[in-house]
Amino acid sequence: MEIRIGVTQALREIVVEVDGGDKERAKIKASVEAALSGATDTLWLVDKKGREVGVASAKVAYVEIGSADSDRKIGFGD
Repeated sequence: MEIRIGVTQALREIVVEVDGGDKERAKIKASVEAALSGATDTLWLVDKKGREVGVASAKVAYVEIGSADSDRKIGFGD
């Protein structure tokens, strides 16, 4: 699943690939909501390779959570 995080005063967004299905999606959504509500100072996510990515909650402009089963298609095929 792909998560895109927009950061204020930054030209590019942060893209994090994470493992998981609906349960993981719910955990990520809860973490994002906690960060945006001010309950935590940093939004922490763990990617597929086990690396931790942290973004200051005050700098988060938006978060886009991709679907758990989305496959990227490249080209003109179906």
